[in-house]
Formats: sequence, C-alpha cells, structure tokens
Amino acid sequence: MSECSGVLDRPDGERLAWRRVEGSGPTVVWLGGFMSDMTGTKAQALADRAMAAGGAYVRFDYFGHGGSSGAFVDGTISRWRDDALAVLDELTTGEVVLVGSSMGGWIASLVTMARPDRVKSMVLVAPAPDFTSKLMTPEIPPEGHAALAADGVWLRPSAYGEPYPISRALLEDGARWSILTGAPVPIEVPVRILQGGQDPDVPWRHALELVQALKGDDVVFTLIRDGDHRLSRPQDIDRLIAAVEDACAIV
Repeated sequence: MSECSGVLDRPDGERLAWRRVEGSGPTVVWLGGFMSDMTGTKAQALADRAMAAGGAYVRFDYFGHGGSSGAFVDGTISRWRDDALAVLDELTTGEVVLVGSSMGGWIASLVTMARPDRVKSMVLVAPAPDFTSKLMTPEIPPEGHAALAADGVWLRPSAYGEPYPISRALLEDGARWSILTGAPVPIEVPVRILQGGQDPDVPWRHALELVQALKGDDVVFTLIRDGDHRLSRPQDIDRLIAAVEDACAIV
C-alpha cells in the first residue's frame, strides 16, 4: 500500500492539502490539533498502520495550517469545522472513524453531530471541546485583553515554539460552537478517549467533562497517569493504534 497526496479546492479559492491511503474497512480520518499539521508523530503512525494493514486513511491540514493555504490568524472553529466536513464529504465514502487530537477532538465532535449517519466511532486524544472559552479565555492576562481590544490579535506564549496569534474572531466564533453547555452532547457513536494525567494544556477533568456529557453509553476513558498533552511516546502510540483498531472493529 502507498499514500497519495493532493489538494482540495474550496469555494473561496483556498486549498486544503491532504494525503490518503486507499484500503478496506471504515476510513480513518485524522483531525489534528490547534496549530498542528498532518506530518506529526501520531498522524504519521496512523498512516503507517493503514499502509501495513491495508486500511483506508485520510489526513489533511486545516486552513492556515501546514501545507494548506491561508493565514493561521484568520482561522476560526467555523472554518476548520467546514474544512473537516469538506474532507469527509469529498474524500471519503461509507463509514468513517474520526481520530481527533486536542482541538481535533472538538472538531470531531462537531463533525459527528453534523454527519451522524457517516461516523462509525471516534477516538479522541486529549480532547479540547470549547477550549476557546473554557481553557484559553480564562488565562488571558490583562495585556492580552488590551492587545485583543486594540489590535484584534494577542500573541499567546507557547511551550512548543513561537507564540500563537489568537484573534478576537477566533474567541468570538468559538463561543458559537460550545458543546459543554450542561445539556447532553448529542453523540451516540462509540467513543474511545486517551488522556494524559500530566497534561498542562487540557486538564484531565476537562476531558472527563466531555465523557460525562456524551449521550451515548459506549464510551471508554483511559487516563494515562504520566502522560503529557501530545501523547506521542512509543507506548502512547501503541495505545492510540490499539484504540483505533478497536474503534474500527466495533460492530
């Protein structure tokens, strides 16, 4: 098996970069995290799994990420949700298994709510639904609020490299897509969640809030006590592959 690549043209003239492995079974679709791209360790490990096992797999970069067009600072949850739906609708057929990491867990949830007839199951890694309002906004310092008010953008320090440009539009748009509102989240497909107990970005209690809100009963939450946010160590990759294989095999 080999992996092909291409670009998906969007109505606004932007282009989404993608890679695909043709194979059997449900198509595993990778939904990356905030300011991450499809060449990361977990995304590549799932591509390797698909090529070795003959499974179908698609990964892509959101608008403003990786090989796709657009400026990251202009991205919003609405836009990235639409990107994921376009990939689902135009690059896959039949059942899919959504694998969402961090922000990708939020996007996966929104896609499942929009296409419940297409999604067989979900595997989420440190899922961060509503992160713009529940995790990011409470931590904005006074100077950050001042920058957002004056310029519409705050450069948020990051432990992973250069500061992230956070726009007022991202924060305001994110509020439109909140799913942790106190009401059940209308997702009934099987869900497998991997969460690091030492995650500084998405506290395990935040992921557990999603677990408790999901409407479906087939939900397995795995707390990796010494795990960080990325969960990219060899043992974490093994857990991810096992979770994906389980999600694909569910009848």
